[in-house]
Amino acid sequence: MTRNSVLLVCGWCGPLTLAVTLAGWLIAGVLPFPLGPSNSPDEVTAFYGSGMHVSIGFAVATIGISLVVPLVGAISHLMLTGSREARLLSLVQLVSGSVTAVMLLVPMLIMAVAAFRPARSPELTVLLNDLAWLLFIPPVAPFIIQNLAIAASALRDPRSPIPRWVGYLNCWIGFTFTFDVLALVFHRGPFTWNGVLIFWLALTTYSVFLLAMGLLVRQRAIEDAADVPAADDVGLTV
Repeated sequence: MTRNSVLLVCGWCGPLTLAVTLAGWLIAGVLPFPLGPSNSPDEVTAFYGSGMHVSIGFAVATIGISLVVPLVGAISHLMLTGSREARLLSLVQLVSGSVTAVMLLVPMLIMAVAAFRPARSPELTVLLNDLAWLLFIPPVAPFIIQNLAIAASALRDPRSPIPRWVGYLNCWIGFTFTFDVLALVFHRGPFTWNGVLIFWLALTTYSVFLLAMGLLVRQRAIEDAADVPAADDVGLTV
């Protein structure tokens, strides 16, 4: 086991979050065509009552989304360079990233509840579906704050191990999520919760975030392991 094996595992949690969550959505049938606000109650009820695979898929998705937590912790670990500003930004990233993880996890659990008893009244199923999607998409402020904290660390701290291009990338990703609050308003078109400029843009840029930050953490873990010899290599004197 390498010196920074824990940090290395945390880095791999970025791509794993994406892979496991997408697998769960594919199993449940969320992808490639997620339900939208314009779907009829019969269509919503038919989706959640289509079989046990729906519940299994959401169970898998909850595991996948939870894997982002180690990545959030690893990013905060990298941001701790010693300055007071770095400590503050690291804390902001940790808290906002953790809140984001919870806000992504809870809607999956609500969808799982909707699929658990598909024979309930269509009105209740539609209510649960609306609640899940409107909790999942529009509350983007914590994630944008997380992006800005990472960007500030990369762009303001000369000792930050986060390169400047990652800072600019997080600024761009945060900007793409500003549209998501419009999902609270629109029932049709590109600004609905399953629209091109809401769901698909957010899915694309969040995937970029998970891959970029996961690979960055992994790279820093490999570099640290190469730079700092393990205790067994240097020996211990009494």
